[in-house]
Amino acid sequence: MKTTIFIADDHPLLIKGLKDLLIEKKMYVIGEATDGRSALNFILKNKPDIAILDVEMPSLTGIEIAQECKRRNLLTKIIIITLHKEVSLYLKSKKLNIYGYLLKEFALEEIETCINSVKKGVPYFSKQVKNYMGFTNEDNTVLKELTLTERRILKLISQHKTNKEIGHLLFISPRTVEKHRSKTIMKLNLDQQTGSLVRWVQKNKHLFN
Repeated sequence: MKTTIFIADDHPLLIKGLKDLLIEKKMYVIGEATDGRSALNFILKNKPDIAILDVEMPSLTGIEIAQECKRRNLLTKIIIITLHKEVSLYLKSKKLNIYGYLLKEFALEEIETCINSVKKGVPYFSKQVKNYMGFTNEDNTVLKELTLTERRILKLISQHKTNKEIGHLLFISPRTVEKHRSKTIMKLNLDQQTGSLVRWVQKNKHLFN
């Protein structure tokens, strides 16, 4: 039995590009929509196996549709395509059990691989997404190599604390804080240039929540 696929995006050219590609790959596209409300109504009525949704659409966003599908316990597996590269959106998608997450600029390149993975029940989150967001699955492993004090300092840096404030909170001198920061930069394999640690922390705030 063929896997049924639905596409929703407010850019008709992207829909056409995806649809043509999927049909060429012998995949079964059963419908399309250019706004969120129409997309949700189609999904509720036809229950496609896979729904490819743009994040930003009139009426309802792809994320809002995913929330509603989860609330109704629908079996439709959702793939999100987006121009956005915010970590918060990526993490929200994971919490909603979204099966795929692609950047629009790479959607046509990766959609076949993504769909084949999703059909097997394996979520596909584009490596391009992770590269743009500045973190990988290895980050949690890296953090485990840090001492408790170093992890605490990173968390306080994510809260925009200065060395003096961090020292006061951890009962150590600002100079000791700086030494810990230097060691952390080496462990994370960051550039030695000024601000590299702060930039890394800001990109990876999700690790310190």
